[in-house]
Amino acid sequence: MRDQHAATSAIRCLLIGVVVLLITAGQALAQSSGYELGRGDRLRINVFGEPDLSGEFEIDGSGALSLPLIGVVQGGGLTSRELESEIARRFSEGYLKNPQVSIEVLNYRPFYILGEVKTPGSYPYREGMTLLNAAALAGGFTYRADADDIRVKRDGREEAKMPPDTVVQPGDVIRVTERIF
Repeated sequence: MRDQHAATSAIRCLLIGVVVLLITAGQALAQSSGYELGRGDRLRINVFGEPDLSGEFEIDGSGALSLPLIGVVQGGGLTSRELESEIARRFSEGYLKNPQVSIEVLNYRPFYILGEVKTPGSYPYREGMTLLNAAALAGGFTYRADADDIRVKRDGREEAKMPPDTVVQPGDVIRVTERIF
């Protein structure tokens, strides 16, 4: 009985560890040097010791966010680290001495899936989702879909054909093409 209880406790600890890892994985994506913030990303900005300057903000359609005292800051196209530095620089110009700023991405911008799926539209981004998972989230492929010809427009670049196991990024526009009989 005691061994069974110990095994159950060990499994619970392992599951809690996995959940914590999954939660922090999304935060790690934003902190990594490759992820660029964009319109629709919701951020928690903390200015250490300044609760009136801290809060939740969303990057608007032009890639900007409006902050207390310093006004509009361009955040689209920057990593969270770059945006932290820019905000700290702006606060240090006559407002605060040595400001410490941290940014956490609360919600990533959605991705879009179009074409030969049953329910095309906008969907919330989820860490680690593949193109095949995105198609399943959109109700699956229609009978006319060419599952081997999925095209992705990413970061405003030209649409490119990608394999179904490609990982979706926030803001991707996915198009499932129609097969030719």
